[in-house]
Formats: sequence, structure tokens, C-alpha cells
Amino acid sequence: MYEFEAEVARVRDRVWAECDPAAILRAGAHEAPRIVAALARGFLEEASGALDGAQQAAVVDGVVAATLGLGPLQPLLADPEVSEVMVNGHADVFVERAGRIERAGVRFDDDAHVLRVIDRILAPIGRRIDALAPMVDARLADGSRVNAVIPPLAVDGPLLTIRRFVAVATSLDDLVGLGSLDAESAFELERLVLDRANVLVSGGTSTGKTTLLAAVLGAAARDDRIVVLEDAAELPLVHPHRVRLETQPAAHEGATAIEMRALVRNALRMRPDRIIVGEVRGAEAYDLLQALNTGHRGSWSTVHANGVEEALLRIESMVLTAGTGMPQPVVRDQVARAVDAVVQLARDASGRRYVSDIALVDVGPDGGGWLLRRLERSP
Repeated sequence: MYEFEAEVARVRDRVWAECDPAAILRAGAHEAPRIVAALARGFLEEASGALDGAQQAAVVDGVVAATLGLGPLQPLLADPEVSEVMVNGHADVFVERAGRIERAGVRFDDDAHVLRVIDRILAPIGRRIDALAPMVDARLADGSRVNAVIPPLAVDGPLLTIRRFVAVATSLDDLVGLGSLDAESAFELERLVLDRANVLVSGGTSTGKTTLLAAVLGAAARDDRIVVLEDAAELPLVHPHRVRLETQPAAHEGATAIEMRALVRNALRMRPDRIIVGEVRGAEAYDLLQALNTGHRGSWSTVHANGVEEALLRIESMVLTAGTGMPQPVVRDQVARAVDAVVQLARDASGRRYVSDIALVDVGPDGGGWLLRRLERSP
């Protein structure tokens, strides 16, 4: 008798040790399995105590799956209830289900195994990670967002986070059905879209900002040209006239970094009806304010903040750090004239994500900054 898993692991390790894994992965979805299968058969023939045909075929299939698949992560990513996978070194894997984090019953062989899986994820999309660039953000073909950090930045071993965008809601009605907002709030949000209001969607990490953004923009007119700008394209917006731009990090090969600020400026030349910024987090806040104050109504964006007031203050602070020299009172006035409403999201102890606040933004008396009018809502 032979130990199937041990034989698969032995041959798999030979494939990765003696070949260029990145080149194999770049060969594509159709050719890469053939290359790995041929290598596996060759290594099996070299081994003493040849296996019979059925055993060899089983080992070759196992090696292909282990080499090109995602190993212990495969069943987790196949689970429709898993929205996030977090690898904290080879022995600690966690998942998020229904808004709650729990330990997964899987582990990697060692840190080298985690690094191989990270390489498998990045190679087909032309990204790489190594000691010179030990941190990377990337997007998978299905829209999932990937973040990886390896030593020396990751002190206790390689870290991998995969945020999946499970299609739990594609419309405001879906969000009402999930209990994320009440019917009255859904009506107010739809009215903001139809009235072409400029809106900030605010909240903490994993409160459902992207989900809400996609659901509410489904109410936009079919002939609206919507230009979506993101650091990693992930907004699951279904619309007949949606175009997407994505920032570009600097690469080892010398590719120039294209930051969000450049995308916002370029979007103005693309005849947008609505500009959607996946997340405002830096100096691009200034360019966005200029766009919103020069006729690009109906634009939406998200921002990380704990409340409505904090969201507006964060936009102010980002504009002030953009190096424009604008005094703070002028910046506050610009924010008041650009932003029409803020929608605040929260997540409770049970993991439920919900709209906690909707506030309209008015210009203060004599242009004295912004005033908030909170909409009366059901709890």
C-alpha cells in the first residue's frame, strides 16, 4: 500500500522546487494543468516502486489540484456563506460568516505552503510579492479583493486576506428583506438617486458600504453614464452604461503608479453623468469636491468614519492635506456645497449590517460651513 497524500505532497514539492511556478501559472487555465500533469508523470516514473496506472493517474490529478488550486482555502472559498478568509500564518486560518469571525478547521503545512498559495493567486493576474515588495493588493477574476503581506513586514509569518463579494443584495428591496434598512429609508435613498444628490456612504470596515452603494445605484437611470473609480475594482454594480477604472501601483518592472487623484481628473474627460469613487482616502478628496461643485451631480462615494459628522470632517482633513493652500473655512464651505447627504452604516454584535443614520447636508447661514438635517426614520 502507498500513502496517497504523502505521494501527492512529494511530487507537488518537486514540481515547485525544480520548476518556475510563476511561468506555469502564467501559461493559462488550459495549458497550466497539462504542464503540471506532464511534470508529475515524469517525477513518478523516476521514483522507485512504480505505481500501477490507476494509482499514477490519481496522484497526477492530486498534484494538479494541489499545485494549481488554493490548497486548504479551496473549500472555504467554495462556501457561499464565507465572505472573508484570513490567514494569520500557516496554522491560523479564520473566516467570516454572516458578519461574525470564527476559526476555520484547516491549516497549511508550513509558511512556505502559504507563500506558494499566494504565488498561485497573484501570478495569473500579473502581480508579484517578494522581499523587495512584501505587501500587495490585488483583485481576482471574480471580484474578490486580496491583500498579502510577507516577512519582513509580517513578523509571525505570511498574512493573506481575501474579501469575497457575495451577492447578498442587488437592490434596495433586497436590503429591506435582509433587515439592513426599513422601507422608509429605502424610499429616501432612492429619492436621493433620482434627485441626483451627491452622497457619501460612511461606516467602519465591513459594514456593507460597497453592498449598499451597488444596491442603491441600481435605481439610476438606464441611460446614465456611470464612471466607477476604485483602488481595486470590486463594486458589483450591474448597469448597462457602467465603466470602471482602477488605480495602478508601482511595479518592479518600472510601471508608473497611477493614483486615485489621477483617475478622478481623467474621469472628468469621459463625459460622466455620475462619478463613483469606491473610497475617498487621500488628496483625491480635493479633486472630487471640484468635480461635484462643477456640475457632476448624482455622484456617490464611500469613506471610513464612525458617524455623519466624522465623515464630513474626514473629507475636510483630506482636502486640507492635498496641498492646495485653501483655508479651513473655505474647505468647509466647499464640502457643504458639494455633499448633499451622508448615509451612515453600522454593524451590531450579531453581525447584522444596517443603515444607522441618514442626514441631509445644508449650507450654513451666510456660507458658514455645513448644517445637518437628520431624516426621521424607524429604528
